Amino acid sequence: MPGFLASIDLSEPGRYLHWNVFTISESNLVLIVVMAIIFGLALIVPFPSHKASTDADALDEVASGSGDEPTRPPAAVPAADSGSAMWTARLRRRMMALLPPERLIPDRQPAYVASWVYVFGIATLSALGVVIVSGFAIALGGVDWWHTNPVGHFFNSLHLWSVEIFMAFMVIHLWGKFWMAAWRGRRGRTWVTGVLAFVASVGEAFTGYLSQQNFDSQWIATNGKDAFNSAGVGAFFNLMNFGQMLLWHVVLFPLLLVTLVGAHVLLVRVRGVAHPIDADPAGAEVGGGRSARRAQRRAEAVEWRGPTRRYDILKEGAIAAMVAIILTVLLAGLLSSPDIPPLTIRTWAQAAPADFLGTAASELAGTSETSHYGPPYNYGSGNVQRIGVSWQKLAGVRQPIVPGRAFVVAPLTRFEPNNPALSAFRIAPASEQRAWANAYLAVLPHVVFHGKRPTVPAADDGPVPSLLATELDLARSGALDADLIANQSFYGTNFTGPLLFLEDGSYFASRAHAEHLTGTQWGVMNETGSFPGQPWLWLYQLWYQLPGFRNSANVDLIAIYLTGVATILLLAVPFIPGLRDIPRKIPIHRLIWRSWYRRSEAGTPEARSPSPPGT
Repeated sequence: MPGFLASIDLSEPGRYLHWNVFTISESNLVLIVVMAIIFGLALIVPFPSHKASTDADALDEVASGSGDEPTRPPAAVPAADSGSAMWTARLRRRMMALLPPERLIPDRQPAYVASWVYVFGIATLSALGVVIVSGFAIALGGVDWWHTNPVGHFFNSLHLWSVEIFMAFMVIHLWGKFWMAAWRGRRGRTWVTGVLAFVASVGEAFTGYLSQQNFDSQWIATNGKDAFNSAGVGAFFNLMNFGQMLLWHVVLFPLLLVTLVGAHVLLVRVRGVAHPIDADPAGAEVGGGRSARRAQRRAEAVEWRGPTRRYDILKEGAIAAMVAIILTVLLAGLLSSPDIPPLTIRTWAQAAPADFLGTAASELAGTSETSHYGPPYNYGSGNVQRIGVSWQKLAGVRQPIVPGRAFVVAPLTRFEPNNPALSAFRIAPASEQRAWANAYLAVLPHVVFHGKRPTVPAADDGPVPSLLATELDLARSGALDADLIANQSFYGTNFTGPLLFLEDGSYFASRAHAEHLTGTQWGVMNETGSFPGQPWLWLYQLWYQLPGFRNSANVDLIAIYLTGVATILLLAVPFIPGLRDIPRKIPIHRLIWRSWYRRSEAGTPEARSPSPPGT
C-alpha cells in the first residue's frame, strides 16, 4: 500500500509534453483526456430507457387513476377578489403563469431527454454544492489552518478536487449544450446565462488559487498582474493583495455565480429543454428550404407536445451529489493537494545571497524592472503596453512605489537609523547614489562570502557595500519580510511590495521555471508538482505561445483582447448566423438523440403524438 501511494504522489516534479509551440503537463493532459472520454461515453453509452408516453396519456392516467401516480384533482383557479389589484397578487399570478410548480419541480420530461449528456447539468449543480460545503469547512479554521493542520489540509484537498470536478462537469455540460444547439427556440438567454456562469466560475477558481498564499499563488499573482495592469485595472483588482483576492473568492464571486446559476436554472424551467434538431413537436422531421427552416424555428419555440417520460429530479440530484462526494473524497484521500511554501525574502537571501545583493543594488541604481515598470507604480515606460490606447497611462499611478527607497532605504532607516553608511548614502545627491550602486553592480560578480559576510573588490561604490551587507543581514533574519508587510495601515495582506522585490531578482523566476510555471510553459494553467491546475484557462494562455505574439511588448494586452473577443463570440453564438449552425453541420447531436431519431425514423408509436392545440 505505501508503494501504491508513493506512485501517485503528485508533489513530485511534474512531467511535460512538448509539441511545436505547445507545452502541456501530463496531469493537465490526463484531466482533459478524462473529460473528453466522459463526454464521449455520454454520447455513445445507451441511456436507461423508459416507456414514453404523450401528455394526453399522462392526463388520461391521472383522470382514471390507472397510472403510476395517484389521482389528483385539477389545480384550483383562484377567483377574482378585492385584492386582485394588489402588487402582491399581481406578482403571484405572474409567477404562477410563468413558472407553475409542475414546471419548477417537474416529474416528467420530453421523451428525447434520454442521454447521459443531460445528466451533467445536475451533476454540475451537485459538484457546486460540494465546492461550497468544502469551502465552508476551510473557513471554520481560518485562512491559514490548512497550511499547518493535517485536518485543514484534508479539507483543502476536498475543496481542490471538488473544484476540479465542478469545472470538468461544467465544461462537459457546455460541450453538450453547444452540440445540441441548446439556444434554439428562443432559449438564447438560457445559453448566455450558462456561459456567464462559466466565466464567473473561472474568476472564482482563479481568485481561489491566488488566495492560497503559497508559491503557486505568488507566481500567478506576479505574472497575472501584468495583464491586469495593461488593462488599467491592476490598482483596483490587485492580484498581489491576497486579502482582496480572498474576499472576492469567498463573497463577491460566489454571489455572482450563485445568482447566474439560479437564473440559468429558472430559464431552463421556464423555457424547457431544446427539441431535437430538425424534429417538430409531433416527432416528424422537417425538410430543407427557407420556409421549412422558419417553420422549424417556430416549432422549436412552442412547448413540447410530444411523448414524455418519467423524470425524478430529486433522485437524479441525490445520485449525482453522492457521485460527486465519493469522487471528491477518493481523490482528496489518495492524491491530497499541493502546498509548496511561499518564497520569502529570508529564504531568498539565505539561498542566493549574491542575487539578493544584486537586486537590492539595482533598486538603488534605478535599473530594476520595478524601477521603470510604469503605471500603476511609477511613471516609467518599461512595461507600459499600448494597442491604439494605453489603458495603463489612462489609469495613472495609483500605487506609487520608489523601489530603492521602499525596499532598501526605508527598512534600514527603521531598523538602524544611526547607521553611518545609511547616513552617508541618504545625504548624497541622487545622481551620486546611482553612480555608487552601478559601481557596486559592476564588481558584484566577483563577490566572495567569508562566512556570511560578503566581500566585493574595491570600487568607487561609496557606502553601498556596507549598506547592502546590513540589508542582507536583515533579510536573512526575516526582519525585512516582517517590515515590508508590517508597514501597512491595517491587515498585512497586501504583498505588492515584497513580491515586486522578489520578482526583480532571478531566484524567484528560476524556482518558478523548475516548477513549470513560467509563461512559455503554459504556466497560468499549471500547478506545482504533478497536480492538475487550471486547464480551463487554456484559451488565455494560448496567445503567449504563438509566434509573433509571444515576443511582442504588448503580449498581455493582446491576450486580454483576444480572450475577450473569444468570450464575446461564445456568448453571442445563438445570434451569429453560421456560428450557430455548426451543430447542424457536424451531426454530433445525432449521437445525443440517437434513440429519438431511431424511433422517429422508424415511425414507432412512441415517437408520435397529437399536434399542438390550435394547429
